[in-house]
Amino acid sequence: MRANIYLGSQEIIAKDYVQRINPYSAKVVSEAALCSADDAKKALFIAKEAAREAKKSTISQRCNWLLDVAKKLKDAKEDLAKTITDEVGKPITFARIEVDRCIETVTLSAEIMRSMHGETINTDAMPSGKKTTAFFTRVPVGVVVAITPFNFPLNLVAHKLAPALVAGNAVVLKPTPEAPLTAYKFAKLFIESEYAIKDVISLVYGDAEVGNILVTSEIPRVISFTGSVAVGNIITKNAGIKKISLELGGNAATYIDESADLDLAASRCAIGAFVNSGQVCISLQRIYVNAKIYDEFASKMAFESKNLVVGSPYNDDTFMGPLIDDEACSRAMHWVESAIEEGAVPMLAPRVEGRLFYPCVMADVRDDMSIVCEEVFAPIVSLIKVDNFDEAITKMNNSPYGLQFSVFTNDLKLTQRAIYELDAGGIVINDMPTLRFDIQPYGGVKLSGVGREGPKFAIEEMSEIKSVVIC
Repeated sequence: MRANIYLGSQEIIAKDYVQRINPYSAKVVSEAALCSADDAKKALFIAKEAAREAKKSTISQRCNWLLDVAKKLKDAKEDLAKTITDEVGKPITFARIEVDRCIETVTLSAEIMRSMHGETINTDAMPSGKKTTAFFTRVPVGVVVAITPFNFPLNLVAHKLAPALVAGNAVVLKPTPEAPLTAYKFAKLFIESEYAIKDVISLVYGDAEVGNILVTSEIPRVISFTGSVAVGNIITKNAGIKKISLELGGNAATYIDESADLDLAASRCAIGAFVNSGQVCISLQRIYVNAKIYDEFASKMAFESKNLVVGSPYNDDTFMGPLIDDEACSRAMHWVESAIEEGAVPMLAPRVEGRLFYPCVMADVRDDMSIVCEEVFAPIVSLIKVDNFDEAITKMNNSPYGLQFSVFTNDLKLTQRAIYELDAGGIVINDMPTLRFDIQPYGGVKLSGVGREGPKFAIEEMSEIKSVVIC
C-alpha cells in the first residue's frame, strides 16, 4: 500500500515512490511518496494559512476531533498493529500495545485540554503595582513541525500530533522513512474525521533535504524532534529563534542494591534491556550491581534473558523481533566484539540470525569501555560491579546522557538519595528505567534533550502564554 503526501487536507499522488522492506522477511510492505524540498515548502505555506483558522476553532471542537480519532483507532487496531510489524519488525503483541497506548495518548490530550487554563494576577501585590484586572491565558503557537523516529512509529507521532492539534495549531509531520504507511494511516484518521479543521495537517516524507527546509523555515514556531543527538545538534544550530523540543536518547542505567528483591530485579531488567530489541531511548544499558550480590544477580539476569523468545514478529509469543536493518546488526556486533577485546565476558554469547540479534549480557564491564559510554540501541546490557551506592551514583551520572535511571532497593534513605542525586529527567524506584507512562512528563537532561513530552507538558510546549492587563 502506498503512503501518499498530504498537503493540508488534499491527498497528493506522487510521481515516484520509495519501497519499504520488512526487516524480518525482506519483503516489500509499503511505498512512500518521494518528496522534494518544494513539497516541504508548500506544506509549510499551507500550514501557515491553516493556523489562522485553527486558532479560531473552539476547544470543544478540537477535543471532539481527538476523541473521534481515538474511536477510529480502536476500530483500526489490528490493521495498524500489523502495519507497525510490517514496517519496523516490532513483535505483533507489542505493536498492539503501541496502538492501545496511542489511543490513550490521543484521549489524554483531549481530556487535559478541557482543563487547561490561565490564572488571574494580583497586580497590586507589590508597592509599585496597582489594582487592575490582570490574567494570563494560553494561545496556539501557530505552526508546529514534528519529526519522529522508527522505534514507536505510531505513539511517538501521537505524542506530537495530538497535543499540537488540540492546542489549536497546524502541523507539518515528517515521520521516519522506516514507517511511512503507519504515519499515513494515522494522519488520514485525523484528516477524514467529521470534526477535522481544514488543512491543519500536512504529511511529507524524506531525510536531510526535506528536514532542513522544515527546520530552517521562518514559518514554524515549534520544532518537536525525537531522534539522534547528531541530528538534534544540527536542528539546534539551524533552527533559528524557535521553541525547540528535543528527545535525543540516552544511556539508561540502574543500581541493584544488596537489599533489593533480586528475582524481581533480574526479571524487570531483562525486559528493560531487551524489549523492542533494545531499540528504545530508555533501554536499560548499564546495570551497576553491589559487589555483595553481583554473582547471584548476574546468574539470575542471564537466566531471565536466555528465556526470552526471539523469532518472527508475527508470532504472538515473540518477545524480540529483528533489528531495524543490517547496519544496526553490524553496529551491535561491533560493540560486543570491542568489549570482549577490552576484557568483558559475555554471559550469553553474541548470536545473530539474519537481523535477529539475540539477548547479549556482558559481565565484568569497566567504565572505560565504549560499550557503556555511548548509546548502543541494541539488545546488549552490561553488568558493572560496585562497592556501594556512592560509587554507583558517581558512575551512573558520569555520562553525557540523562534520560531515565532506576534503583532497585528496599532502603528508604537510599531511595531518597536516588531521587535527588541522580542526574536524569526521570527516576524509577524498584522497576526498570525503561518504564514510561504516557501521562507523565518525559524528557531528559544533558545530551538527552530539551523540553518534555506527555500530553499536558507537550501542550504547554506547543502554546504561548499571553499576559493581559485591563486598567
